Amino acid sequence: MRPPRSIPLNLNLNLDLNLNLNLNLPLLLILNFLLLFPSSGQTVIRINQLGYRPSGVKVAVLLSRDSATAISSFLVRDAITGRVAARLSSMVDCGAYAGFRRTFRLDFSGVTEPGGYLIEAAGTRSPEFRVNDDVYDGAADFLLTYMRQQRCGFNPFLNDSCHTHDGYVIYGGKDDSTFIDVVGGWHDAADYLQYVTTSATATAQMLLAYRMYPSAFGDAHDAAGRPRPNGIPDVLDEATWGLRWLLKMNPRPGEMYNQIADDRDHQGFRIPTLDSVDYGFGRGRPVYRCTGEPQGLSEYKNRSTGLASTAGKFASAFALGSLALKPIDLGLAETLASRARSAFATGVAHPGVCQTAPCRAPYFYEEDNWLDDIELAAASLQLLTGDTAYGSAARQYGRAEGVTRWMLDNTARHYQWYPFVNVGHYLLAAEGGSTARAFRDLMQAGIDEVYNRGKSNPFLFGIPFIWCSNNYVSSTLADLILHRTATGDRRYEEMEASLRDWLFGCNPWGTSMVIGLPKGGTSPRDPHSAFSHERGYPVDGGLVDGPVTREIFAALKGVHLSKPDPYAEFQSDMAVYHDDWADYSTNEPTMDGTAGLTLPLAALAAEGRKPGMDRQTLVLGGVVRMDTTAKTVYLFFSGHEFDDDSRTIRSALQKAGVKASFFFTGDFYQKPLHASLIRGLLKDGHYLGGHSDKHLLYADWRRRDSTLVSRERFFADLRANYEAMGKFRISPRDAWAFLPPYEWYNREVSDWCGQAGLTLVSFTPGTRTNADYTTPDMGSRYLSSGAILDSLLAFETAHTLNGAMLLMHVGTDPARTDRFARRVPELISELKRRGYRFDRLR
Repeated sequence: MRPPRSIPLNLNLNLDLNLNLNLNLPLLLILNFLLLFPSSGQTVIRINQLGYRPSGVKVAVLLSRDSATAISSFLVRDAITGRVAARLSSMVDCGAYAGFRRTFRLDFSGVTEPGGYLIEAAGTRSPEFRVNDDVYDGAADFLLTYMRQQRCGFNPFLNDSCHTHDGYVIYGGKDDSTFIDVVGGWHDAADYLQYVTTSATATAQMLLAYRMYPSAFGDAHDAAGRPRPNGIPDVLDEATWGLRWLLKMNPRPGEMYNQIADDRDHQGFRIPTLDSVDYGFGRGRPVYRCTGEPQGLSEYKNRSTGLASTAGKFASAFALGSLALKPIDLGLAETLASRARSAFATGVAHPGVCQTAPCRAPYFYEEDNWLDDIELAAASLQLLTGDTAYGSAARQYGRAEGVTRWMLDNTARHYQWYPFVNVGHYLLAAEGGSTARAFRDLMQAGIDEVYNRGKSNPFLFGIPFIWCSNNYVSSTLADLILHRTATGDRRYEEMEASLRDWLFGCNPWGTSMVIGLPKGGTSPRDPHSAFSHERGYPVDGGLVDGPVTREIFAALKGVHLSKPDPYAEFQSDMAVYHDDWADYSTNEPTMDGTAGLTLPLAALAAEGRKPGMDRQTLVLGGVVRMDTTAKTVYLFFSGHEFDDDSRTIRSALQKAGVKASFFFTGDFYQKPLHASLIRGLLKDGHYLGGHSDKHLLYADWRRRDSTLVSRERFFADLRANYEAMGKFRISPRDAWAFLPPYEWYNREVSDWCGQAGLTLVSFTPGTRTNADYTTPDMGSRYLSSGAILDSLLAFETAHTLNGAMLLMHVGTDPARTDRFARRVPELISELKRRGYRFDRLR
């Protein structure tokens, strides 16, 4: 970027320079001012990269290694223009934390205007972020990307099948070494073991998320996980995949299996369809039957004492599945209901824990509680059947379970107190009455323990830094949301916001803990996964294990760092996190952790959802169709190099009384000969927006997920576009929708737009009006104006144009003499005849 044009900036004198800026001050000056405050490891500001809802708690955290750092106020700037939106002094000095000597909580909850912002304080600034009600829209569905990739049997990501010969019974008595069909379910993590413990929990949590927040989920995939809608929300398709596998693992009353394979699986990275580990059965793997007694085929054994923990998980998943699937598949729902009752009876008859089995390594899921599983099973069966006997049993088991143990102890062995959230307490607390109050109190007592441990640190973080700490964060976040839902008590909102923000970048490392969310932000790039390490495949949607103490990291077998640590300056004895495939303790995504996050993200999306949002069509995060239930069409016109049809278009719109939306590049806005056109369009009441400054190609034409510009270049180009628009007094608030150049983009680009406070829009696929730029020398790609109009009307007959966005250009290459702009009056007239109205973006 060029240096300032004229005014030299003095760091000591000009902190207030932009408090009273107007649109006539050169934006370039503001941008250079921002560049004088680069972020560094010495002082950093951490934010939630997904963004914040306007009405919610909004806090950034400033971390400094300099003990002399002191601030009395901070600035909130517009992410595009750099103008000051607020100067605030609402902050809390939290002293030292981890490896930082000074830390501050910067509260900007008073910033409620939707848009893109950044925080500036102590000579540094945060990344850009968004404030809008829709910042969590689609996030819960994004997690399902990872769940589909973890599927065993047919894997839609690979479009191939794996482990199709599972498996052979062990610990089965007379049935030892006999074959049982248990193909299906999900791989647990980077390895290919499969556990009822985690799979049933994941299934139940997805079902509860859908039961409570159905509007948060969409339908973009079929039951096999392939990218085509089937009329069923994707989360139900995924939960059903889990339920069908669980039915195989519980094939008849009293017969239960707990896991497939064991730690002999840990023989290096390989793609699941190429799994060559030999367990002695040929191509099949061992299937561990539940016996209620200690198991382990080598030197290590578990400490199993009964069946109730596994039986309870079967029963709750089956009961919640039956409730959800009754309207979709009555036969399956009835089977699930029957199996839920028998599994519950088995658990009652065989109290105790059924732990997963180790083999050659000492690590296994050391679950030591089972009362919570039977409690949830009974509470779910009461929902399903209405039988109060189940409710009485749930209350009995729930009282005996008490406060979730890890919350009291602030530590646990690996999965010792699992699941990490007690959903049974919530179901009982939501009933009402004096008994319900007792379970609300139990929920609150656990929350208070975590809150009190974290209330004095900058992240309000009271979660222990033990293996899978992110799962504990997600579970506590779910606990807080469930408690707020059951009680209406909002006293923990700041804690809830802090744990939410921690997962998406407001943590010492400044990274999201969900791979690829947001796509245009900082998230794990080198997870412990064969998909990414061996093939370079993305592992989007997976929640990684999260930070552990340095002591735990050093003590685990087989963990190391494969390369220099990019987060070295942010590590401490308190907690380390490594974006490195060789650290399975902090950077391995897990299936159950990912599924457990669906409820919090669904809640956040549903609470911010406005009417009509679910009727829009999105592609890669960009809106390509507005309300599909309204017979409204949106005319889009873009311009960069040519403008020879602009006056014809303007005249046609005037005569028809139609408002449209125009998107121009910075180059277009800058040309003096376009000034009268732009002023005229504004006078006519049309929408005017951005189309980039230099009409850059953002994504590779053949590999769309390959972004061709850096984040820095994107933002610089975007800001220059809006600087040019500022000369016509068009602000980012006015021009909230952004049309990417060439109408070609990817998820990363749409996420960058979101961080700038903009919504990426594009034309509705299949409408083909955007072909008005083609010229005869393009051969088969050329479409005449008549062919374009005929194609559009045929599309309308087949699909309707409800909410459609029809893109045209205000000018094209002179080689095209058949100008579609001349057919605009005919297009408008015909669509009006067919009952459509026209509108601009608002």
